[in-house]
Amino acid sequence: MSDTGPAHDGDASGELSGELFEHHRLVAQPGQALLRVDKFLFNLLPHTSRSRLQLAAKAGYVRVEGVAVKSNYKVRPGDVITLELPQPVREFELIAENIPLDIRYEDDHLAVLHKPAGLVVHPGIGNFTGTLVNGLIYHFGQLASKEGQPVPRPGLVHRLDKDTTGLMVIGKTEQALSHLSEQFFVRSTERRYHALVWGDIQDPGSVDNYIGRSDGDRRVQTVFPDGDYGKHAITHYTPIERFGPVTLVECKLETGRTHQIRVHMQSIGRPLFGDPVYGGAQTVKGLKTGKYEQFIRNSFAILPRQALHAKTLGFQHPDTGKMMEFDSELPDDMAEVLDRWRRYLKAPTR
Repeated sequence: MSDTGPAHDGDASGELSGELFEHHRLVAQPGQALLRVDKFLFNLLPHTSRSRLQLAAKAGYVRVEGVAVKSNYKVRPGDVITLELPQPVREFELIAENIPLDIRYEDDHLAVLHKPAGLVVHPGIGNFTGTLVNGLIYHFGQLASKEGQPVPRPGLVHRLDKDTTGLMVIGKTEQALSHLSEQFFVRSTERRYHALVWGDIQDPGSVDNYIGRSDGDRRVQTVFPDGDYGKHAITHYTPIERFGPVTLVECKLETGRTHQIRVHMQSIGRPLFGDPVYGGAQTVKGLKTGKYEQFIRNSFAILPRQALHAKTLGFQHPDTGKMMEFDSELPDDMAEVLDRWRRYLKAPTR
């Protein structure tokens, strides 16, 4: 009925998901009757449950001729089906490590800290040590974790990308973790980011669509026009300071999807300055003179990452019910690049 390619090909690029994948390639033979793709795969992969296959399809990991399909897709003769099947990470011991933490507030229930660039938030494939979580258990000891996670993430309510800086809140008790997580789920938190983006943005705007993994590269997120694929995502942006080729904007999140601001700004032709994944680590706007190109290269050398900072964070205290809001300064590399733009243009438009 089918043939299979390499059945177990571990993917070590797990920073986004902390997952391993086994890969399958199957080809429907000429006499194949119309059959749901989840049933087709179930028949050929007897050690895999149908529900697990359906979850893989929902996440976009089942593709026909390279296009993600739902579980009810009917397999036809000659179809080439590829499957990336997430595998739980084997249990491992979290190692407490003396990683410096920039704590801005702490009490018996929670802590608010400032994450630097280059620090991975939680353990995953290729990053089982040296993460924020390793530092948290060193400084705070035993912390509560959400249930159902393949890799424990004690204390984590939300996350920031490795090279994004800024404020995070940590739940120190089970009650605090649950309460704070619920606030993020129902979107009652206040989160504002500062981002330097390519292009001259003159007016406030919003991006409202769906974000999910790219069919071509699962490490990259992309936007979809409707809810058939991806998760609903809303970002509001407001220009703060305009420099012509680039603009400093404030982004307010209503949702918290992976790479949300980076993907949304790219989708409207305004990728983040320096972003190597979403098209911002090259000259996008401005006259490409030798002097200008050198200025851009020097700026990238100072800020070799996406120019994104989680500046403010507001939430209700899980014990007292009091609304709390925290603000943080821009990191040195981002502040220096902004100063360079001000000097370069002499008089930016405001």
